[in-house]
Amino acid sequence: MMKRNLILFSALGLLIYSSLSARAADKTLTNAMSQTEFAVLGGGCFWCTEALFQMLPGVKGVVSGYAGGKTENPTYKEICTGETGHAEVIQVEFDSKVVSYEKILDTFWEAHDPTTLNRQGADEGTQYRSIILYSNEAQKAAAEKSKAAAQKNFSKPIVTEITSLTKFYKAEGYHQDYYRNNSSQPYCRAVIQPKVDKFEKKLKAATH
Repeated sequence: MMKRNLILFSALGLLIYSSLSARAADKTLTNAMSQTEFAVLGGGCFWCTEALFQMLPGVKGVVSGYAGGKTENPTYKEICTGETGHAEVIQVEFDSKVVSYEKILDTFWEAHDPTTLNRQGADEGTQYRSIILYSNEAQKAAAEKSKAAAQKNFSKPIVTEITSLTKFYKAEGYHQDYYRNNSSQPYCRAVIQPKVDKFEKKLKAATH
């Protein structure tokens, strides 16, 4: 009886070990097949840009926050004064093997009006400025090239700031997934939903 139990325990242990090994191998293969990168962009209210980039295939996550200024650990109340130097931005986590940084930038130009200085729609102030914050020289070069290419689509000069990312500060929790959590809110229905619907149609057209 004891011998049979030992055999059963050994078999069970081997089965568990094999399962764990297979999962580890799958995870390693998945990591090898994907390559996570980050882009930090500001195009007015981050509720709007977050909602659009969350729809883009290859994007793994979007976090709303603040960057581009000097105030450490800024609050939303401080941001609204326009005195922190920060802009409302999003940090886009993406798989560069599915969507390139250049495609992220193409979407950025479509997501807002980069020709209005310190303003998007009714939102005014330096915190709403158009901005690209690069993390390395490759992103800087790509941003400058993309900006030059995008200019042909606008009759007015693009005023987007391209600058080095010093630090990204995550915004308060209630700002995260704002459109998904507040889609019935008047601002979401009037301002964000039309942009989401338009972008969704374009994504569907691109897949056909």
